[in-house]
Amino acid sequence: MAKSVFITRKLPELATTILRNQGYEVDVNQFDRPMTKAELIATLKAKPYDAVLSLLTDKIDAEVFSVAPSVKIFANYTIGYDNFDVVEGKKRGVYLSNAPGGGADHVAEHTFALILAMTRRIVEGDRYICSGQYVGWDPMLLPGIKLAGKTLGLIGAGRIGTEVARIASKGFGMRVAYHDMARNQKIESLHNATFWPTVEEVLKQADVVSLHVPLTPETTHLINEARLKMMKPTAYLVNTSRGPVIDEVALVEALKAGVITGAGLDVFENEPKLAAGLAELPNVVLTPHIASASIDARNDMAQIAARNIIDVLEGGKPRNGVW
Repeated sequence: MAKSVFITRKLPELATTILRNQGYEVDVNQFDRPMTKAELIATLKAKPYDAVLSLLTDKIDAEVFSVAPSVKIFANYTIGYDNFDVVEGKKRGVYLSNAPGGGADHVAEHTFALILAMTRRIVEGDRYICSGQYVGWDPMLLPGIKLAGKTLGLIGAGRIGTEVARIASKGFGMRVAYHDMARNQKIESLHNATFWPTVEEVLKQADVVSLHVPLTPETTHLINEARLKMMKPTAYLVNTSRGPVIDEVALVEALKAGVITGAGLDVFENEPKLAAGLAELPNVVLTPHIASASIDARNDMAQIAARNIIDVLEGGKPRNGVW
């Protein structure tokens, strides 16, 4: 009997093709939206799948594990894996994997797109023209800042943070200050980055702060009211990691009060909802969780997730296991 895989939402066809070419039976959720937990549970109860290709919107916890005893692996189509109860999965011997290679450089590019949009006031300029206010050149109209010589503060120096540092230092002549749980010799030697032992030390000196940390209990509201007040009033904050890393209500108040100059956000604390007033602020640039949304990255992630499933169903361990 053919091994079977369930994919929780329509993805690039490459994932399905790879799995079917391996001889697996593949079923795909046909609704173009995230499944509710009840729908996922009902689906897994109805058929004894061997593997599930999941998304960050799928909460995979003890309740889901219990209704799917035949599932050997839940393979995330995402870099992150905060939707997994990793401790529970390991206890039950169910493999969990992510797709870390798919999109790191794409996320870094999007991060810098947000930085440029903020510091050169691209979105404000677009709105200004489209609202009919532009009547001609004005030497005082929407002045931005030059990035060369400014300090980029990185919170998190993994694959994405290291690539952001490369773009900043090599492409724009920025200094790089970073904090992480451990020092990263690559970012220091290749991109002349300076390690600081606390988040606070980075925040106090940075002209642009960029967040690249996983969502954990320790990083939830890592940027809060107190830490926003440590930043320069001329500083900008960008987040392409996970929404709850920032206390969004506190950020709105800080932006209104001029505690910092601006923010660029691709992720939000309670997606798809935004904190009250955020969308109305003129000094924010918002994108709908699309930092890794390039064709190449989406295909890379599809291939990685499919290969993780094949690894397990053919008797091995996932190459990108999270335990």
